[in-house]
Amino acid sequence: MSTLKIHHIGYLVKKIEKAKQTFETLGYVTKQDTVYDEIRKVHICFLQKDGYCIELVSPASEDSVVSGLMKKLKNSPYHICYEAADPEAAYRELTADGFTAIDTPTPAPALDGRRVVFLMSPVIGIIELLLD
Repeated sequence: MSTLKIHHIGYLVKKIEKAKQTFETLGYVTKQDTVYDEIRKVHICFLQKDGYCIELVSPASEDSVVSGLMKKLKNSPYHICYEAADPEAAYRELTADGFTAIDTPTPAPALDGRRVVFLMSPVIGIIELLLD
């Protein structure tokens, strides 16, 4: 398997500003202002602490890609995002190992337009892979 490095943990939240304030009381520092992702219809904010990065993800509307998850999971971590030196090889290896793409690679505005793809494992759930 290609070496995967954790980029961030995706954390689903209903109210992004309140969540941001709460994480800041825990010592997290905001890495960037909240960004609206029109493709996924979510608001996103990255925070960092002790070298760890979390991504707050909040649905902007009922037809957001995470609205169903929000109803089911409420406020909780829901994916780990990975990056690899050779992301295309990592993608091929992950799909060969049973991960299924649940969307198509698309730019992520909160990640400076880098393309990402979400994959599902029946064993561990959702992961995100940075493709470039």
